[in-house]
Amino acid sequence: MYDFAIVGVGPAGARFARRAAESGYDVVAFEQGRIGEPLACSGHVSTDVWSFTGDDAREELLQNEVYGARFHVGGPHEVDGAGRDSYQFYKREVVSNVIDRVGLDRHLANLARKAGADVRDGHTVTAVDEREESVEVTVKGPDGTDTVEAKMVAGCDGPRSRVREALSLPEPDELLHGVLAFSAEDDPGDFVDVHLTAPKFFAWRIPRADAGVEYGLAAPPGAHVNRHFEDLIDGFDVEVSHRCSGLIPIGPPDRVTSRRGFLVGDAAAQTKPFTGGGILYGMTCADHAADRIDPDRPASLAAYEHAWRDDLEREIGLGHWLRRAYSLPEPVQRLGLAATAGEIGVHMDRPTSVASLEHLKAMLSGSR
Repeated sequence: MYDFAIVGVGPAGARFARRAAESGYDVVAFEQGRIGEPLACSGHVSTDVWSFTGDDAREELLQNEVYGARFHVGGPHEVDGAGRDSYQFYKREVVSNVIDRVGLDRHLANLARKAGADVRDGHTVTAVDEREESVEVTVKGPDGTDTVEAKMVAGCDGPRSRVREALSLPEPDELLHGVLAFSAEDDPGDFVDVHLTAPKFFAWRIPRADAGVEYGLAAPPGAHVNRHFEDLIDGFDVEVSHRCSGLIPIGPPDRVTSRRGFLVGDAAAQTKPFTGGGILYGMTCADHAADRIDPDRPASLAAYEHAWRDDLEREIGLGHWLRRAYSLPEPVQRLGLAATAGEIGVHMDRPTSVASLEHLKAMLSGSR
């Protein structure tokens, strides 16, 4: 019997598999396809990502460095060369990195393997049966269907989590529909562009140096997301390829643990409500799970629930308030952006840092 069976080997699942294996637990992890595929989310992350990777990861995965963001009210066609309707937020040092997103998943999975986890891609979990003393996981692989028994199961299997459904855990508050694609433009620019045009969310343009440019948009289902994305691409007058889409969970449910199961990452909606990003939050929560969950003590799951919420609940709560600003009338958006634009000291994963001394110093040093 395994100590942990992990369903899903994205960043959250791979991180938990690595940490649990390093602690001496017997771990098996299943990914239904090739690890990292299909691509379903952006690779724009804070520089904190390198604290979760191996020493060689930055050289292998880094595509571009970003120093700030330009916020636009209106579509691309409304922004002229003088930067009309453009509001810049920046730091003097690197704010974030653009990385090879597929490569990140594979890198993290390899770290889990090196730590001793049994990571199996091409294995689809079809059923999860939670029992009094163990969990039975049914898996369909290249050689047929098999069952695996573990003391606990970790659901790291994304917004439409099969584990979450099997354990009768509540769903996220909301699922956004995200679409992204890539152009062949060679753009070494060091600012991302954010367009407050998508209903209740936003669209983006991310330069990836010689890896091209990423264009994306997210909005609630039913908001004609694909049509809005076509308008975005037409506004920039570019040709794109490698289109992909996925769901973005927003708003963690009240409970992400059962008797012998728990959720981590997108399955638990451990994401930033104001950007939809979940790579760093998911891996942070994976660490909380690895530090606190003992597969021989189901009661330890409560410590995980408390730990990750204590760490991220305020950040997620403030993130919901920031997202509300995306739906304000355009004149109000312009006033707010004009009043706050300039040098910042805010950490992109920690919106509560708006009250930090670093941010106060940055605001005082620049003109508003």
